[in-house]
Amino acid sequence: MIALVGAAVWTAKDKGRAEYHSLYYWLRVMLRYRLALGVIGYGFIKVYPMQSPFPSLSNLNTNYGDLTSWKIFSMTLGIVPGYESFLGWVEILAGLLLLYRQTATIGAFLVIVYTGNVFLANLAYEGGEYVYAFYLIAIALFLLAYDAIRLYTLFGLEKPTLPTIFKPHFQGNQKSIRLALKSAFVVIFLLVYGFATQKGFETDAYQYPKTAGLPDASGIYEVAEFRLNDSIIPYSAVDSLRWKDVVFEEWATLSVRSNRPVILEPANVETIRVADSERRYEVTGSAGRHYYSYRIDAARNVLLLQNKNSNYPDDKIELNFTRPNDRQIILSGRNNQEDSIYVVLNKKDKKYLFKEVAKQGRGKALEL
Repeated sequence: MIALVGAAVWTAKDKGRAEYHSLYYWLRVMLRYRLALGVIGYGFIKVYPMQSPFPSLSNLNTNYGDLTSWKIFSMTLGIVPGYESFLGWVEILAGLLLLYRQTATIGAFLVIVYTGNVFLANLAYEGGEYVYAFYLIAIALFLLAYDAIRLYTLFGLEKPTLPTIFKPHFQGNQKSIRLALKSAFVVIFLLVYGFATQKGFETDAYQYPKTAGLPDASGIYEVAEFRLNDSIIPYSAVDSLRWKDVVFEEWATLSVRSNRPVILEPANVETIRVADSERRYEVTGSAGRHYYSYRIDAARNVLLLQNKNSNYPDDKIELNFTRPNDRQIILSGRNNQEDSIYVVLNKKDKKYLFKEVAKQGRGKALEL
């Protein structure tokens, strides 16, 4: 509405002007660089597959029906990091083409095709970034419109077509300033940001916490014995109190599968968090499990658990742990309702097809 009012006022005040070639040129410049920034920014976190990381052990041990559509979509991309990297290079290529006037139309076309698929995927899988995706598409459509009639004449009508004849004229030191600004953009958003993304992928991929978990504990554990207030609760597929299994991640996350209802953590947009406590990719869009971050009090052999789901801020558990052997962990303590709990966990020997394929190579017989 503001833009329409502004256009009406401008039209009324400047009736005698027949064209705005210079303003149109600079508007296209701004939009080219804004669009390039958007696709390059997303491109690098795909080239180094962090936007959709490989599924955590907890996610791999969650029932398919307990995952939201968007989480399934993200995990499906995460299990093929090579393809995710390829998509990132497509975005970076489109961004590079947008930096030059002669190739901007090709870059805009790539964005429309690629981001159009992103937009439709967000709609189909209930993602939260369809507005931003459509915003990028709108910019790309505006940029493509500059050559749309010429392209239709050439390819649709198969007639001779003249290229654009407008060229900007820079005066004084404007050419030097233009070169400096373009160079600064390339250095900051391609080189610096690219190297920073690579460093982050190697040392601190932002989706999962970076704090190390309990040493040599990573894996899925069967709940061999579960006591609540000193009463043994036998295994039941429908009991909401008894734990079914427990996963220790390599980082400081522990997840418990049970029939206790889960209010979903709804985040389905891209967020980059610094603090471990705010990194919730593993818990978002996943029911069937309760996820806990934990701190280790090594002096007392105690795990201090905090539910990672923002809907359960009061769900805190303090558990003593003992490790009779390298295959067993015994937990005991009290939950947030002051019930005493005692859990015997036995580690399961479980192999995962995706990881075995990665180790043994595609096209070879797998031994599971």
